[in-house]
Amino acid sequence: MKVISKEEEQAHYREVIKGGLVGGSAGLVLGLGGVMFGMKRYQLIRQLSLPFRSFLVTSAGTFGAIILAERYSINFQRAKDPMNNYIQAGKKRHEAERLASETSSQRFMDWGRENRYSIVFASWIAAMGAAMAIVNRNKYLSASQKLVQARVYAQGLTLAVLIATAAFETADAKSGKGRWETVMVVDPNDPTHQHLIEKKVQKEDYEGQNLWQDMVAAEEKRLAHKKHIEEQQQQQKAEANKAEASA
Repeated sequence: MKVISKEEEQAHYREVIKGGLVGGSAGLVLGLGGVMFGMKRYQLIRQLSLPFRSFLVTSAGTFGAIILAERYSINFQRAKDPMNNYIQAGKKRHEAERLASETSSQRFMDWGRENRYSIVFASWIAAMGAAMAIVNRNKYLSASQKLVQARVYAQGLTLAVLIATAAFETADAKSGKGRWETVMVVDPNDPTHQHLIEKKVQKEDYEGQNLWQDMVAAEEKRLAHKKHIEEQQQQQKAEANKAEASA
C-alpha cells in the first residue's frame, strides 16, 4: 500500500473537485438542453411537472460530476505512478499484437466485453428515447400512461442487455479473462498463514484500485468476530444469572 504525503492528498482532492465541477457543469448544460429540446418537440415532456423536469436536469449534472471526478482521480494516480508509462506501453504493444491475430467478430466481442456497462447505459437511454417517441404518437393516452409504457419498453430492452452482460461477466469469472484474473493468496482459514489458494479477482488498472474490497472484507470479518464475542458474553451472563436464580 502506497503512503501519500499531505501535499499529494491535497493535490488529489483538488483534481477530484475540478473533475466534479467540469462534469457537473457539462451534465447540467446537456440535461437542460435535452429537457428544453424535449419540451419543444414532445407533448409528454411539456406535461411533466416542474419538479420532475428539474430532477432530470440535476440527475444529468450529478451523473456527469461522478463520472468526471472518478476519471480525474484515476488520471492523477496514473500520472504519479512512475511505472504507468512503462505498463501502458507494454499494454499497447500487447493490444496491437492481439488485434492483429483476431478476426472482426472476435474484436467486436472483446469490445462489447470491455465496454459492457457503457452499452447498458447507452441502450437504456436509446430505448427510453425510442419508446417515448413511439408512445407519444398515441393521442388517446395521458402523459402518465405514456411515461409508464415508455419505461416498460425501455426496461425490457435494458433487461435483455443486462442478461447478456451477466453472461459475459460469468464467463469471464470462470475463465479468468476480461476484467478477471486468477491470483494466489494466503488462505484466511489457515492459522499458520502458509497455505496458498487460488482466488479470482478483478484486474487493476492501477495499483490499489481493488484495495477497498480487501478493506471491506477485513471490516466485515472484524464486525463478525465482535458480534460473536458479544453473543458469547451474553450467553455466559445468562447462564450465570440462571445459576444464581437456581441457587
